[in-house]
Amino acid sequence: MIKSFNGKSPIVASSAFVSRTALVCGDVVIGEHSGVWPGAIIRGDYSRISIGSRSYVEDGCILHTGEVALEIDDDVLMGHGAVVHCRKISRGVLVAMNATLLMDAEVGEYSTIAAGAVVTEGMMIPSYSLVTGVPARVTGRVPEEEVQQRLKEYGDYMVRVMEMLKAGDF
Repeated sequence: MIKSFNGKSPIVASSAFVSRTALVCGDVVIGEHSGVWPGAIIRGDYSRISIGSRSYVEDGCILHTGEVALEIDDDVLMGHGAVVHCRKISRGVLVAMNATLLMDAEVGEYSTIAAGAVVTEGMMIPSYSLVTGVPARVTGRVPEEEVQQRLKEYGDYMVRVMEMLKAGDF
């Protein structure tokens, strides 16, 4: 469902997919070839949430923000159940299942936030970081080969999405 809130309406690129069981409301911008899956909630009721191109918000994710806008760059994948309430997620980041990113945190390019990790308020994560744990900490570096494989898989992912859309409405 795409809804206006307080006079602000989401702007969704024509090539983007938003599941009919997702909620996208308020000051939200979703870029080209991006996807929002069933049960996801993106609430731009306080500040803007912008999602770049080829970025995916999987089932059950919650994206919200306070007074500071949330910027999600291109080629970002947010795994099932992630809670994102931070300031910035840079290009090519993987936020794995059930990870939590708290207010004012920023994630550098091509980083991986491990499943279940809790990125604390205001944490600044350098590019290519592997981030794990509760509370989260940088525990390694994401190799360039993994980044290239990830970007290829994102492209393949969108092709599969379009096939599923043609097969039925969800």
